[in-house]
Amino acid sequence: MTTVSVKDFGAIGDGTTINTLAFAKSIQHIEQQGGGTLIVPVGTYFTGAIKLCSNLTLVIEQGATLLFSDDAKDYPVVNSRWEGVKQDVYMPCIYGHNIENVIITGGGKIDGNGQKWWHTFRNDRTNLKYPRPYLIGFDFCERITIEKLFLTQSPSWTVHPMESNDVVVDNISILNPADSPNTDGINPESCRNVRISNCYIDVGDDCIAIKAGTEETVDKSPCENILITNCNMIHGHGAVVLGSEMSGCIRNVTITNCVFQKTDRGVRFKTRRGRGGAISDITFSNIVMDEVLSAFVMNYYYYCGPKGNDPIVWNKAALPVNEQTPACHNISFSNIIAKNVRAYAGFLYGIPESPIANISFDNIRVSMQIDAQAGEVDMFKDVKPEAGKGFFIENADTILFNNVIVDNVISEPLSIKNSTGVHVNQSFVKQDGKLLPLQA
Repeated sequence: MTTVSVKDFGAIGDGTTINTLAFAKSIQHIEQQGGGTLIVPVGTYFTGAIKLCSNLTLVIEQGATLLFSDDAKDYPVVNSRWEGVKQDVYMPCIYGHNIENVIITGGGKIDGNGQKWWHTFRNDRTNLKYPRPYLIGFDFCERITIEKLFLTQSPSWTVHPMESNDVVVDNISILNPADSPNTDGINPESCRNVRISNCYIDVGDDCIAIKAGTEETVDKSPCENILITNCNMIHGHGAVVLGSEMSGCIRNVTITNCVFQKTDRGVRFKTRRGRGGAISDITFSNIVMDEVLSAFVMNYYYYCGPKGNDPIVWNKAALPVNEQTPACHNISFSNIIAKNVRAYAGFLYGIPESPIANISFDNIRVSMQIDAQAGEVDMFKDVKPEAGKGFFIENADTILFNNVIVDNVISEPLSIKNSTGVHVNQSFVKQDGKLLPLQA
């Protein structure tokens, strides 16, 4: 297979010359050769959207930067999904559709130049004809690897594989400003066999969000067989998040050996009536959290997005179960330390007709922050800002606490409502240096 430099096709790495055509020509050449390697050498390469081909290794060398245009005219419109809904969107900065055997690597930098996109989204959204581009997006692809890169200033979600199989994201750093809108880190959607490892993620929304389409998604498929390991997640609305797009089901997910720092929520499950689907067989282990707002959140009344204010979403009565009823079950949390937690140690709120079920907390230590400022546990209308709360459980079935200690709780170390099968074993609340039984 061939190896070429983007400079062989006229690219100039001066930070101002537009290089979209040079990238297109170089990738077309590699495709005609049946595959190969494209080198991006030292320099800053200003460009519009780049569409990849199969059997391609894109090497962005250390000292090289891909700097993307902030002009919408440099982004062709493609038919894809936005938050689970099939529609026309601006092509991602780096994009692959129905391709295989792609590696993006090299130690360099990919800069999405997102400031103008964010400003328009916040202040003049009518000027956005289509949803903002992702920084890296793959649809219906096989065997994709993204590794050894620094990603920053993404216009929206940073890495978004969708309906893809055998995806590896390893040893990348993502840095988006904490106030940048919807700049999630890594969002696998309806993917299979995904490994996310050794990543540093500091973003303006969820750090990693696992998704599987909404009720509006025509061809629903699961997101399954996901491993997240050895990652450090900072700021953001949630460290590891499941949902709220979960209509195709999310299952067989393992999160281990990770650090969550200063995220609004550590572990976050979010859904609502209308979504349907199930989140099941999820394992969190060997996690350290520090200065999170709430450590464990499972919210069936998530209000953000279209239809979030519909009366059916907020009805607290038990409604008939149908295909649009969400479910969460078989979730395990073990060997987790959470320090300086501000609002809730845990907030588990199901719906009466579909309780959160079969949840275990084993070997957990949660220390609440002393004199913490009250905060909102999640996007949930009926809960006021709180500080120093323990575990709140409503509409749940079969919850096990084993060897759990909660420290510095101001009130209600364990509150249980409309739930059955809550078992507490060798678990305590620590007050004034004394261990007292954890009980409702």
